[in-house]
Amino acid sequence: MNNFFIRTLTAGAFVAILLGCTFYGQLSFSILFLVITILGLLEFYSLVEKANAKPLKIIGTAIGALFFAANSAVCMNVFKYQMLLIFIPIIFLVFIIELFLKKENPFANIAFTILGILYVALPFSLLNYILTYSGNYSYQLLFGVFFILWSNDSGAYLAGVTMGKHKIFPRVSPKKSWEGSIGGTIASFIVAYIISGWYTSIQFVDWMIIAAILVVMGTLGDFVESLFKRSVDIKDSGNILPGHGGILDRFDSLIMAIPFVFTYLYLMKYLA
Repeated sequence: MNNFFIRTLTAGAFVAILLGCTFYGQLSFSILFLVITILGLLEFYSLVEKANAKPLKIIGTAIGALFFAANSAVCMNVFKYQMLLIFIPIIFLVFIIELFLKKENPFANIAFTILGILYVALPFSLLNYILTYSGNYSYQLLFGVFFILWSNDSGAYLAGVTMGKHKIFPRVSPKKSWEGSIGGTIASFIVAYIISGWYTSIQFVDWMIIAAILVVMGTLGDFVESLFKRSVDIKDSGNILPGHGGILDRFDSLIMAIPFVFTYLYLMKYLA
């Protein structure tokens, strides 16, 4: 009972802070997700270290945090987007730094350092563009993404607990079932349908496609994170959220889905 109370309290506080900072404005959102990016990178590199690699943890975290901050600044019209080109030589500094550290397995160390930036910092940075797609800060589109993802998780959990029998990917995640996945998909499309009537700047068909992307890629993101954790024999990526694990545990679906949602919106010229 105490564990259930802690999980519920943590979830409520987490959702309130996330939605509150996103609703309040671009600066509060950027500060919150800068912190989330840093914590996510530290968790990722800690997972990698358990796999006996030695990534440039501080350097990678600093580059990832700076990358997120730079994209936020671009969306706030502080810098021109051309300033992001500076990250091309910055990324290659990782190779040069590793050259002087005399560590074993330099290829793996460099690869995992850059992978952390790609896996954690890049998706979170793209959120800035979804929030400012119309030229002004607008939280509604990102709220829709959050609500659809959460409805998928909730629907999958409820359907899986009550009806789950046929496992999707038992080697990676033995608890995930096809019945749960179907329940999450139905819940997601219902929520997307409701949102399409509330936020009409995105057409109905686009909301349905976004929901499909979030369901598929969000589920795969969950599997990817489970694969990482299973490979180093741990249950949670961290313990910063009591009863819910770490930052990567809470954002694994979003991390995998956002690059695909961003690309779709850009190709449909909502972000052009």
